[in-house]
Parts: sequence; C-alpha cells; structure tokens
Amino acid sequence: MKIIGILQAGYLPWLGFFEQMLWSDIFVVLDDVQYDKHGWRNRNRVKGPQGPVWLTVPVRTRGLNRPKINEVIINPDNPPWGKKHLATIRQLYSKAPFFSEYFPALEKILQRPWTRLLDLNLVLITLLAQWIEVKPDLILSSSLGCGNDDPTGRLLDICRHLDADIFYEGASGRDYLRLEQFATAGVEVVFQDYHPHPYPQLHGAFVPHLSALDLLMNCGPRSREYLPGLGPEPFPRRPD
Repeated sequence: MKIIGILQAGYLPWLGFFEQMLWSDIFVVLDDVQYDKHGWRNRNRVKGPQGPVWLTVPVRTRGLNRPKINEVIINPDNPPWGKKHLATIRQLYSKAPFFSEYFPALEKILQRPWTRLLDLNLVLITLLAQWIEVKPDLILSSSLGCGNDDPTGRLLDICRHLDADIFYEGASGRDYLRLEQFATAGVEVVFQDYHPHPYPQLHGAFVPHLSALDLLMNCGPRSREYLPGLGPEPFPRRPD
C-alpha cells in the first residue's frame, strides 16, 4: 500500500501539513501551480500574549501573469523581513523550554539572502520535518512532468506516475475533486480530518492552527507525540 500526499509549500507550515507528511510514503510539493496571493505560501502565525501574530514574507509578483509558485520572488526592496521575523520569534518564545535548542538554526536560515520563496520554504519545511522526526520521500511536482491544467487531472496524473494506492488529500479537496476519476483509476482518496492535539503553550489557553514552530519551541523532542492529533488515525497500522 503506497500512500501519496500532495500539498503546496507554505512558510513555516502548520501541524496539519506535517501530519500529511507523517502518513505519506511519498510527499509531493506542488510547486508548478498558480500562486495564491492570499494563502499560506508566504505567511503563517505564531502565538503572542494577545493571540496569533502573523509572520509574512514580502513577495513580488508584479509583472508576472498568473505566476507559478516556483516563480515567485521575495521582494528585494524589503530586506529587513528576516530580522523582523527573528526579533518577533525571539520576543515571543525566548522563555519557551526549547527556544535555545532551535533558534540558532532558524536564525542562520532567516539571515540568508533568499531570492525564490519556494527555496526558503523547502529549507524550512525540511528542517521542521527533521525536528519533528517526519521523514517521507520528498519530491517536487515540477520534476514529474504532470502538466495537466485540470486540478483533478493533475493530482491524478501525479498519483498514477508514482503508482499510488491511496491519495491522502487535504479537507479542502472535498470541494473540487472528481472522485469518480480516482475510483476509475483504482486510487483510493482519503481526506484529512485533522484536529490538533492540545499541547503546552506559552501565553495562556491553547490556540490551534499555528505554525509547527510553536509546538517545537514548547515541546521539543516530544513534538512527534502531539502530531497525530485527536480522533482516529487515517491509516490505523501506519506509520511503522
């Protein structure tokens, strides 16, 4: 049974992103589809005393007609963004139990002069996955040559290319996937139904749907224990 997960790369993604990675044998980063300006590709949230705080990477899409994710450039006219993000993280998490364990590596990454948003996101995703102990095979959709413009067709082509038995899809896929096409191809679709498992946090009552960085800063090596979330496992006998 081969399980494939397919998601667009986000900036310091939330736990649901890594939960899909956890259950996938192969995890495909969808990098050759249109960039969504108001999505999570260049931003995420951490927790402050007054609630969630946004961290946003400034990007430049002007002059690009319907840019793909792998074409989006970080705005060079706004160079202090990395320092600002580090200052915010330091301010909000300096008293977290595992701040000193993770912050130095994060600092090195965010101080680098990045050009493409995708490159930054991939490095951060790889780092956070390593810290949470999630290790699927990670590949870019652009490397597969599956250029179908139809959303269902593209995802199905990727699953076929990788000989998937199961496609582990995010909950939003219920709104647009044509499931009969997957059934005809012999690929089962399992939709994610992720409810974050509460974990110890700074700054008051538990707030879900934050960047996975919040879990790591607070729980460190125990972060993997909280990742599966509440409710039944999507694949009861996995991962090994």
